[in-house]
Formats: sequence, structure tokens, C-alpha cells
Amino acid sequence: MDNFFYHEPVMVNEVTKYLITENEGYYVDCTFGGGGHSIYFLKNFDNIKIIAFDQDADAYKHFMENKDINPYRDRVIFCRTNFSNLYSQLQELKINTVNGIFADLGVSSKQLDDKTRGFSFSSNDILDMRMDKTKDISAYDVVNSFSKEQLQDIFFKYGEESFAKQIAEEIDNYRVKGKIKTCNQLTDIVCKVKWKKGKINPATKVFQALRIYVNDELESLNKLIDSSTKVLDTYARVVILTYHSLEDRIVKQKFKELSNETFTIVNKKVIIANETEIKNNPRSRSAKMRVLEKTND
Repeated sequence: MDNFFYHEPVMVNEVTKYLITENEGYYVDCTFGGGGHSIYFLKNFDNIKIIAFDQDADAYKHFMENKDINPYRDRVIFCRTNFSNLYSQLQELKINTVNGIFADLGVSSKQLDDKTRGFSFSSNDILDMRMDKTKDISAYDVVNSFSKEQLQDIFFKYGEESFAKQIAEEIDNYRVKGKIKTCNQLTDIVCKVKWKKGKINPATKVFQALRIYVNDELESLNKLIDSSTKVLDTYARVVILTYHSLEDRIVKQKFKELSNETFTIVNKKVIIANETEIKNNPRSRSAKMRVLEKTND
């Protein structure tokens, strides 16, 4: 497969086992990216159709150009928008129910590797982090125009950063001299407060917090789960892969709140990747999968 936007789909066997309950109907891939999961579904189930969501223009460009998708193109509907718009998009398509909904909330390797997107710690390009480049506010705007109190709140709330106050103060002091323009400038500032331990970059939680805030990721996740309950067919499932505690906490709590006579939590214990997959696909190391099924109308 063209590797422009591709990474090995995480826990694809487990996702398929829990998601595909019928070899027909519509399945929603809320985070299409390079199409790894969807192509696997289409190859193995001849009668299903995919409704793909992705707000990233690069993902749509890849979808249009990727030859591996060609044999299945007539079975895919691409919605170039955030998955928080799931319900309204399905209404526009006149699709009332779907047979399954899947979301892989990990940032794609293409977004991380493309230094012009402003996600990378070491990039000398402008801080950005917008998955949808049409959004008004970028990480550059946040870091340079928000108060140190606002920055502290963002770093603590969305990054669970224990040095949030000190990092916000260091940023505020730096701004007296000039703008913080690039990713590596921000990384250097964080490293004045935190020192490196092991392989994890000290700026990881700050970059995570900015990305989540800029893209409104947690609110989008809440909207996705709420929308899912409106469009799932009976015995259809929503399967969500998360990669950090903030997302997993939301999914766990929302699924618990929905668990009643209409919806059932399929896996009481969170599903994680096995040792073989972790060895072959390091992205799966932090993945957690939770599954909710609609059991009654």
C-alpha cells in the first residue's frame, strides 16, 4: 500500500471481531486516515459499505489517489468533516441506521511526520496542530496570545501536566522577548522546566494538550458517542480505540451512563493489544478498546 498516509491498522483483528456483526449494510469509519482499517473490512466482507469521515484535507487527497482503494471505491462514501457531525451527515445521506461505528483516536503517523503540520517536537516550522486547516485558531495563536493562567489550565486539563504552572510562566517570560513561532522553540522552553527521562520527550504532554484544545477533540468525542446512540441498528456496535487516559475516561464513563435496557457494554474489561502486535506495531502499545452494543430498540 502507498505509505504516504498509511500506518499499520491497530488491533485490526480485534476491531473486526467486535465491529462486524453482519456481512451487509453500512459501517462508519470515523477516523479514515490512510484507510487501513476500512480497506481490511472491505477486503474481507464483500457486502458491506463504508461511510468514511476525516476532516484532514490530506486524508481526502490520499483517498482520491490511493490505488489500493480503487477495487472498493464504489463501496465507500467519504465525508470530509469532523466525526462530531456524524448524525447530520447521515441525515443528509438519508441513512437512518448503520450496522457499526468505529473510531481510532490516535494521531496518524503522517500528521506527526509531516513537519509542516506543526505537530512534531523537533520541527522548525510554525506551530499549528490543526487537523482541519480551515479552523480559526492554531497552537501558534494559543501559545502567543493566551494568558499564562489560560495556558496553565490547558496544560493541566488536557495534558495532565504536573509542571503546568511552571511551563506557563516560562512561556510568559519568553514572550517578552518575542513570538514563539516554531515547534522546537516551544520544546526548548518546556525543557528548561522539565528534564528528559527515558525515551519520552519532556514536551509530550504540552503538545498533547495543545493538540486536544486546538481541535476540540474531547467535545468531538462526546458528540460522536451521543450521535452513535441515535443511528445504531439493533445489535450494532460502536467500537472506539483510545490512546490516553482523558479519552479513555470519557468513553468508559459515557458507555457506563448509556448502559441500560437499550445499550450493553460488550467488554466489561478494557481490551488491549497482545504482545505479538505490540512488538510488530508499536502504536498499539497504549491502545485501549471499548465496545458498546445496542441490544433493544
